[in-house]
Amino acid sequence: MNSKLTLVLPVVTGILAGCAVGPNYQPPKSTTPASWSETQLGGATNSMPPVTEWWKTFNDPVLNSLISRAVTNNLDLRIAEGRLREVRAIRAGAYWNLAPTITGAGGYHDQQESKNAPYVAPPFHTDLYDAHFDASWEIDIFGGLRREVQEANALFQTVEEDRHAVLVSTLAEVARNYIEVRGYQRRYTIATDNIKAQTEAVEIARARFNAGLTSELDVKQAEALLATTRSQLPALETSAKQGIHQLGVLLGQPPGALLAELTGSAPVPVTPPVVPVGLPSELLRRRPDVRRAERQLAADTAVIGVATAELFPKFALLGTGGLQSLSAGNWLTGGSKYWTAGPTMTWRIFDLGHVHSQIRAANAHAEQTLAAYEKTVLVAFNDVEDALVAYANEQVRQRALAEAVAANRRALELANELYTKGLGNFLNVLDAERSLYQTTDQLADSERAVADNLVALYKALGGGWETPNENNPKK
Repeated sequence: MNSKLTLVLPVVTGILAGCAVGPNYQPPKSTTPASWSETQLGGATNSMPPVTEWWKTFNDPVLNSLISRAVTNNLDLRIAEGRLREVRAIRAGAYWNLAPTITGAGGYHDQQESKNAPYVAPPFHTDLYDAHFDASWEIDIFGGLRREVQEANALFQTVEEDRHAVLVSTLAEVARNYIEVRGYQRRYTIATDNIKAQTEAVEIARARFNAGLTSELDVKQAEALLATTRSQLPALETSAKQGIHQLGVLLGQPPGALLAELTGSAPVPVTPPVVPVGLPSELLRRRPDVRRAERQLAADTAVIGVATAELFPKFALLGTGGLQSLSAGNWLTGGSKYWTAGPTMTWRIFDLGHVHSQIRAANAHAEQTLAAYEKTVLVAFNDVEDALVAYANEQVRQRALAEAVAANRRALELANELYTKGLGNFLNVLDAERSLYQTTDQLADSERAVADNLVALYKALGGGWETPNENNPKK
């Protein structure tokens, strides 16, 4: 071989080995608004949001304990972690495709030829002893194998973001169900307190009727209101217990495992005075679904390179070597050695139409993935905007209901005072009692809704997947 060619060939091969066919991936650039369109109300600020352990802002030890147990025991998380380990193993296989493949084999054959077959030589009986190694190594000159590695890496990262998304959703579901339980329990307590007050009103009406100071109509109206309030208790208890059952499942336990721990009234978790939400430009780095969509786009871009590499020839080094003998006695001696070695080339030169079709299909699929990424970004912004307006407006509603409760409580006091003095109608007392119960119940539900909306806001911001105790499988 020419000496100059001997020097140039390794250089050219090195240059080819450093490049790969197909497009080099560039992360998409998304247009993000400078600020949220919703006015920052209800304590929301544009300061950097706390990504980790947002549930601790409620200052509820029971909620903190439930979250910690869910991170450890939730079955959806275990499924996601198993999927992550599975894809990690697949990714390792893609790396091994870059290395030579060596397989070993050995065997013994006892062969007897047919005496009735038309052989030129007489039939014979032989024993064949064989042990050998086969080696093959595809030289990735055009980068198809490296694009496969890039695809495997990106797909692994998509599954990793899937696990993050499951964690965000699980933590939000635990908090939401816990808040629902406390909300129903609070409403149950309010109904019970109103039943006591309405029972006293029935007794007063009955006593005045027995004394001839009023008609039986007042008694029946009071009894009807009392029965109506009592009818609310079973539904509230059912909803509270169903929430406890759901929490048990979220913690990887039987539905009734938390009944003893959570049965009984407790306050609805109080929201913090300040809720930092950050800027829209920061959201894309926090949302697992956005990060996953971006990694899927990287994987599908690499697939274009894998398909494009089929346009070019593939070069490989093949080799076989071993020991072979007709006798076990000299099987392992030097004379039994044999080998073959040499380069090979394969090229789908008469199938390039099919290859071009695959390239076009890969490009079209990547375009779909890009559109899906852009849609995911828009949905992420929409989730935050919706959560902001719901959280702010529910606080406005809560303040209005608090004022209504105070006014109805005073109205009931005045109605009772006038009625006991014989100056007022008993219907006024019943209306005041009914209004007070309704607004008090609505206020309790609004307190629940405020906390629930804050959980939705934290979830929309993508918080919670960087928990320090998340038991994340090692990469």
